[in-house]
Amino acid sequence: MTWPNFLSYDLLRGLHIIAVIAWMSGMMYLPRLFAYHTETAPPGSEFDAHFKVWEMKLLRIIINPAMGLTWLLGITLILWHVYAAKEGWAFLAQPWMATKLAAVIFLSGWHGFLSASRRRLAAGERPRSAKFWRATNEIPFLVAIVAVLAVTLQFGAR
Repeated sequence: MTWPNFLSYDLLRGLHIIAVIAWMSGMMYLPRLFAYHTETAPPGSEFDAHFKVWEMKLLRIIINPAMGLTWLLGITLILWHVYAAKEGWAFLAQPWMATKLAAVIFLSGWHGFLSASRRRLAAGERPRSAKFWRATNEIPFLVAIVAVLAVTLQFGAR
């Protein structure tokens, strides 16, 4: 497979990092909106309707596209390693890469949890407290730290 000249590794990596920043920012802000929604907007109130719109827009305009780009660019970077750098598929089994992939899978699951929680709030349900949302809004950042350190330090690399 010939790699297109315009797809430089640095360009792909930079775009990937930008997409990850947008994804993480949105996933850290959405639980904070949930906390404020839960504690300040009675179901059916005008304020409740505003929160529903804000949460839906954050998810659909920022978080979902950013996750899609993160995945697309991440897979493209993997293919770059396999074909352009001719490393083969074995690098995916390196401890640093396995850690990063586990982090991405976890963050994708967290994204799904937040999306389902938004739907529940939109339906008028309040299964989680504001305290829960405040306690969990930093989870994406903590997982991102692990993923970034795994890649930059490449621990366990041959």
